[in-house]
Amino acid sequence: MAYNVAQKLIASRLVVGEMIPGSDIGLHIDQTLTQDATGTLVMLELEALGLARAHTEVSVQYIDHNLLQADSKNAEDHDFLRSACRRFGLWYSKAGNGVSHPTHMQRFGIPGKTMVGSDSHTPAAGSLGMLAIGVGGTEVALAIAGEPLYLKMPEIWGVRLTGKLPPWTSAKDVILEMLRRHGVHGGLNRIIEYHGPGLTTLTAMDRHVIANMGAELGATSTVFPADDQVRAFLRSEQREGDFTELLADTDATYDVTEEIDLSAIEPLIALPGSPGNVVPVREVAGRPVGQVVIGSSANPGLRDFAIAAAITRGRQSHPGLSFDVNPSSRQILQDLTKMGATFDLISAGARLHQSGCMGCIGMGQAPANGSNSLRTMPRNFPGRSGTKEDSVYLCSPETAAAAALTGTITDPRDLTELFDLAYPGLELPAVSSVNLEMLEKPLPPEEAADVKLIKGENISSLPVFGPLADRIEAPVALVVGDDISTDEILPAGARVLPYRSNIPKLAEFTFDQIDETYPARAAQTRDTSGHIVIAGSNYGQGSSREHAAITPRFLGLRAVIAVSFARIHWQNLANFGVLALEFTKPADHDRIQQGDVLLLTDTHDALVAGTEILVSNETRDEVYPVRHGLSTRQVDMLLAGGLIPWLRENRTRATGDPREVR
Repeated sequence: MAYNVAQKLIASRLVVGEMIPGSDIGLHIDQTLTQDATGTLVMLELEALGLARAHTEVSVQYIDHNLLQADSKNAEDHDFLRSACRRFGLWYSKAGNGVSHPTHMQRFGIPGKTMVGSDSHTPAAGSLGMLAIGVGGTEVALAIAGEPLYLKMPEIWGVRLTGKLPPWTSAKDVILEMLRRHGVHGGLNRIIEYHGPGLTTLTAMDRHVIANMGAELGATSTVFPADDQVRAFLRSEQREGDFTELLADTDATYDVTEEIDLSAIEPLIALPGSPGNVVPVREVAGRPVGQVVIGSSANPGLRDFAIAAAITRGRQSHPGLSFDVNPSSRQILQDLTKMGATFDLISAGARLHQSGCMGCIGMGQAPANGSNSLRTMPRNFPGRSGTKEDSVYLCSPETAAAAALTGTITDPRDLTELFDLAYPGLELPAVSSVNLEMLEKPLPPEEAADVKLIKGENISSLPVFGPLADRIEAPVALVVGDDISTDEILPAGARVLPYRSNIPKLAEFTFDQIDETYPARAAQTRDTSGHIVIAGSNYGQGSSREHAAITPRFLGLRAVIAVSFARIHWQNLANFGVLALEFTKPADHDRIQQGDVLLLTDTHDALVAGTEILVSNETRDEVYPVRHGLSTRQVDMLLAGGLIPWLRENRTRATGDPREVR
């Protein structure tokens, strides 16, 4: 049978199920990736599981999100993470070494391997011919412990590329074109596979840009073949020995098909509020800009910084505009400096920040109220920047650099007339500045066994939740609409993320961007009835942070009834014992109001049987049919109160010892 690349990757690691779209499958996982905003919970979960040592080929913990050290909290979490890496046998990437996704690609990515990461942009590794999937931290912890990843077999969406990108456009415009066509729901339950003759014109780092933001389409993952471009990348990283060719069979087919002519791509931009709100740059040209930020995992390659340096070389950024540059890795900063591009950026007025996510996660670089910020980042959900009433646009480095010079949103093609500037040609180094100095290897097992976890006062234990009740009678604490992101459920940023290891404190920020009264109201239900949240479509889109499931659960959340869910958050809710249900009739969403009391009875039997559940609105004397899409395994897990209690119960029944899962 002829296979495409995604099918070859899945078939090579399939341990449970069949490759039938929509059916349950289990995959062996070779590598894991964690970062500091989500990694602390992963390490606490490894402790709760009683893990002796990582069972994966490679697991790496990156310090790239919470780099601002306004007080002791972030530094203490970094100490904890380092001690956990030493204890459990993980690599540790020190603060300032680089953003996880490009750094992992440079140092650890290998064609043909599988990887899960507690970051929704983990699929960026698909640029190397890997199957990389963003999941909640609990599933990463289980992968580290040697357990399979369970998911529903996605459809494979083949996107054929032809032609070549014209001047003043780049890979960011390709993924923005996908978002312009399909919005933030288009990739749900799909793996996107790019193929076709246009691939030969896209470098591995160009592909990283496209694969990274497949997450904004809601896709399970994005994959590219491992071809000559991937070989060239690994050669430049002095790792050509890790290359294995991985191509689709000649007569391979796809469940869904699409075509993009790269030569027809024009500069695009996502308007404030959603990565899916994409228009041509020309439509919004002339709007004033107060900030330009270049960097993040969405545009992490050397060329992305070098093109901005070349465009601004010999010129000065516009007065009153903050021109910020966040190098994505120390290695890339070294190469930029060797090229002279760092000097060009500084001379143009750029503010160079440390290698990390920074403003992408709202850790500094918050824009002024009432001003527009253009960023080469992957997300612009409301308030994610750290400014509650922000106005953030997403664009390519070319479009960002054009705005840095003019002070307004500018189609970069207009720079030819405005500054007599031809599209710059770049000569990038053939060999990268390989830097291993800030990567700490795992300790030998005999040394690791003696390591004690270092827990500062801001690190709390992982909460333990009870089993799902068979009868739920609870008030509706909140009613929200479509496309609610995890940033809106549990914000990121310098105000909140330092408490990521302190669940009781972190819970105080839950939903506060939508309703500041929610935490206090919800907490009143915690020890009695609990409460319910009603949501529209695509609930929980965006970041994979499982904190957005844990903190509402800590405050008493028993169930979320939504029109539809984003994949990762849906799984995270189940992992922590929250019942996720979908309206059979989407219009019923609008019939429920905050404060209504809902009643669900015989829940256990309905979950096991897979039948519809009838939700009774005791306040309005109405009944709404709802359904669930949980597998038998997930139902068992939910009834036990979540994934970790379920695993511990299974371990106790099998061996009499509730500690390690293997």
